[in-house]
Amino acid sequence: MKLNQRIIIYLSCFAALLLFQNKGYSQVITISKDISQQQNISDQISVYEDVSGKLALEKVIAKKGFEPNTSNVSNFGLTTSKIWVKIELVNPHLKKDVFLEIKNHSYDEVVFYNPDSSGNFKKKYSGQNIPLSKRDIPHQNTLFKLSPLASDTTVLYISILSSNPITLPIYLGSSNATLAAISFDNTIFSLYIGLIITMFLYNIFIYFTVRDKSYLYYVIYIFSVGFTQMSLKGYSLVYLWGDSVWLNNQGVVFSIAFVGITSVLFAKVFLHVRTFLKKVDRYLNILIVLYTIGFLISICGYPILAQQVLQIITVIASISVITTGVLIYRKKYRPALYFTVSWSCFLMGVIVFILKDVGVLPPVFFTNNAILISSGLEAVLLSFALADKINIFKKEKEESQAEALRILTENEKLVREQNVVLEIKVKERTEELENTNESLNTALTDLKEAQSQLVDAEKMAGLGQLTAGIAHEINNPINFVTSNIKPLELDINELNEVITMYEQLDLQGDIEQQLGKIESFKRRIDIEFVRDEIKSLLSGIGDGAKRTAEIIRSLKNFSRLDENDTKPVDLNEGLDSTLVLIRSTFPANLKIIKEYSTIPLVECMAGKINQVFMNLITNAIQAIRSKELQEEEEFITIRTWLEDDQVKISIKDSGTGMTEEVKQKIFEPFFTTKDVGEGTGLGLSIVFRIIENHKGNIDVITKVNQGTEFIINLPLN
Repeated sequence: MKLNQRIIIYLSCFAALLLFQNKGYSQVITISKDISQQQNISDQISVYEDVSGKLALEKVIAKKGFEPNTSNVSNFGLTTSKIWVKIELVNPHLKKDVFLEIKNHSYDEVVFYNPDSSGNFKKKYSGQNIPLSKRDIPHQNTLFKLSPLASDTTVLYISILSSNPITLPIYLGSSNATLAAISFDNTIFSLYIGLIITMFLYNIFIYFTVRDKSYLYYVIYIFSVGFTQMSLKGYSLVYLWGDSVWLNNQGVVFSIAFVGITSVLFAKVFLHVRTFLKKVDRYLNILIVLYTIGFLISICGYPILAQQVLQIITVIASISVITTGVLIYRKKYRPALYFTVSWSCFLMGVIVFILKDVGVLPPVFFTNNAILISSGLEAVLLSFALADKINIFKKEKEESQAEALRILTENEKLVREQNVVLEIKVKERTEELENTNESLNTALTDLKEAQSQLVDAEKMAGLGQLTAGIAHEINNPINFVTSNIKPLELDINELNEVITMYEQLDLQGDIEQQLGKIESFKRRIDIEFVRDEIKSLLSGIGDGAKRTAEIIRSLKNFSRLDENDTKPVDLNEGLDSTLVLIRSTFPANLKIIKEYSTIPLVECMAGKINQVFMNLITNAIQAIRSKELQEEEEFITIRTWLEDDQVKISIKDSGTGMTEEVKQKIFEPFFTTKDVGEGTGLGLSIVFRIIENHKGNIDVITKVNQGTEFIINLPLN
């Protein structure tokens, strides 16, 4: 049979013993022994189970239902009944300083009925529901002092109510014998607590050194084990809860649930259950929830049900944890062996203790302290398991370091071999890089020359466009002047003829006849029309001259010789000059909308800024010309205004607009959307660089088929 199957069978038998405990009864036996030492009288008592739990002493005596007990320890398990104990003493030595002790600290209420000299029963109280201050003897043990006996034969009665399992290990002894037994028990428990504290401090120190959370869960588990034993032995009542009955009762249930939860948590972490057995990990989480529910049942006022639930869960959890340890050990995880052995030791201690309670084993030192011994041994073995885990980690680390050293040595050898090959390759690559670098330098030089030529070409294209515009603009007024000169010459000649005729008058001749000829000539040439025409021709020549002067002035303003110097400039005037020079390129349906504000002079290089205006307005005109569907009236709106110590110039057109992708690239050198040969792609790049040199910036607002707006932001200084 496999190991884990045998363990499950053994633990199932243990569960059966725990859940179905035998209740034995025996006959009444008269006690006639010397009690100079504490003596176990459990097999010399009579017991009666009051199922109703409400009968008074008189009715219990009247029923005569007591049955003799022959076991060293009577075990009634978990019950709501009231258990009555009858002790008949026949001993002339029982005169004073005799103590009765029930070595069970978990009863809710114990009432000791001690007859006085007149035969009346005096009640003395003990148990968890009785504060220490109200007990017959203020001690955590169930301890009573017998009143001096009226005769050699006395009958004592004890009633017991408990939400915990009821066992009856009853002892009699003198004060010295009882005190010696209590001192011995205290010494044993002190040694146990000392061991627990030592394990706690030692392992918490290791935790802060290695930061392994297994140690943290271990010290929490060790603390819970010590706390549970304090609660079960009654020490927590003395040192923690005082006279608080509720805290004492709940503390016992809490300690059982607490140690169960911490044991499962420690098992999960120490055994790496989530890594080895994921489904079991989820199952163990359910056990934690069940432990919590068991404690909450007690809080809600059902202590017996809570004890029953926690007993069942504890049996299941013990079997589950040990089985998990076995399964994980079979996966070659060595610390699981220590874990399984330690838990098996503890479980064997619990089994021995229960077998003692049911009377199978005698109540000797080992059986009475089986849980303390086994839990202490478990704590030590688990500490060894953690130490072994560190040794395993250390060994794995050493093996890992050795493997790393081996790999490092191989790599070093490989590096040396590869260095030779690498040097050859580097030399070859260096020669290739030098050749490539030389080619790149040549290409870069060619590229710079090409870029310089393109910039010059862009400038020449702009200059050619500007020259054509200027020639067109000047040609119109000059043609107008030229066309007026000939008619003016004819009119002047006719006037000269009239003047000549007046000069040739013969004062000696017929004056009237001569004047008549002159008047006839004047009527023939329509002298008034000639005069008006001369005025009109002179006015036209004057307008042409003024227009020519305006163009010359705009040209002079546009092409400042001092363009490399920053001077205060009127940007509105620069915009007007630019518009004058490129007016000849305007489409017939184009309308220029000027929305100039009164703005201060801006310190800038006027020639450069005028170049920006011309490039942007020219681009706007080209965008309008490229529209497939022309509107009846297209427009370019030019606005200027002052905002936050910056002058802003907006040039907005009703052209084709741009996509977001094109917008992101328009200021890149050589980027153009025009056909090959129609543009260099440097116009807007030059614009961007000029504005950037003036510490300004350009915003672009555009939408396809809805036009584009360039907003120039220039600081005043």
